[in-house]
Amino acid sequence: MKAFILAAGNGTRLRPLTDTCPKCLLPIQGKPLLEIWLDNCHHAGITHALVNVHSLPEKIREFASARRGGISLTIAEEPKLLGSAGTLAANREFVADDKAFFILYGDVLTNVDLGAMFRFHEKKDPVATLAIHQVEEPRDCGIVGTDGDDMVRSFVEKPEFPESNWAFSGIMVATPAIFEKIPPHRPADIGFHLLPTLTGCTAAYRISEYLLDIGTLNNYTRAQTSWPGLG
Repeated sequence: MKAFILAAGNGTRLRPLTDTCPKCLLPIQGKPLLEIWLDNCHHAGITHALVNVHSLPEKIREFASARRGGISLTIAEEPKLLGSAGTLAANREFVADDKAFFILYGDVLTNVDLGAMFRFHEKKDPVATLAIHQVEEPRDCGIVGTDGDDMVRSFVEKPEFPESNWAFSGIMVATPAIFEKIPPHRPADIGFHLLPTLTGCTAAYRISEYLLDIGTLNNYTRAQTSWPGLG
């Protein structure tokens, strides 16, 4: 099993920390966020991960070359940002032989059970499965509307009038069918340009585990005391 870990963001809201360290390598209780993601992936049986990079790429290459064992890493450098969906399209050969694969936002800190989510996806057999969680500020998120069978019937990125507080978590299982839905323009974004086209054929997996976007200094500071670990 394989995973895309999307980690090319500049981390502008985390400056000055990200002036010298990529966002995905910022330590959470002493451990780089990317290392936490790789540990979680390894526990779920993921064997290969592709990490896209843009800001301070040499730091991430140093991190990758120093690792021993575990998940095999492919580093895809983006001198010009492609957008999250654009990254998937540019690297579709990475999962050419896979029936399904994970797409993970690298700035999310979570101990969600990826293995359980994958089993849910296999049982439902949709084009994709989104992990969704409840949020306090739905206007800042991609909001998911579902039917009684946990199928996604609507998706709106940062809606002015949210219909619920169930938001896309930045964790999804996808099949190769999604590549046909990615628009040709670059940058192309998963939330704005891809997920709205997948309604009706995408399942929703509800999670209650710890999940925090560390994209701001406040959340990054909060993570240092609230993170319970992978368990």
